[in-house]
Amino acid sequence: MLTLPIKKKWFDMILYGKKKEEYREIKPYYNSRFAKALGISQDIIFYEWWNNKIEIDTNMDICFRNGYSAKSPSFIAKCELSIGIGRAEWGAEPGKDYYKLTIKEITERSGC
Repeated sequence: MLTLPIKKKWFDMILYGKKKEEYREIKPYYNSRFAKALGISQDIIFYEWWNNKIEIDTNMDICFRNGYSAKSPSFIAKCELSIGIGRAEWGAEPGKDYYKLTIKEITERSGC
């Protein structure tokens, strides 16, 4: 399962249902992490999927952790990965494409 650190403000907003998306920059670091979480090659996620040449199931469980320690507060959410422009009120820069993780459901609040 992919674990992503997240700032407290966004962590709390997602946990309490006020923020429905989390964003990550489109760059090689996240290309490889998302590709690995989806069980596909990094080339596929970046070139084939991003350019709409193939469809893949982009649903995954993500562990969101408020900090970097294994003891930091965390939760698990079912998410769907897409690419698009994020919302400024949820931390995105206006007009910039991101990997968007749409939060479908929080499945475990006690941590991961």
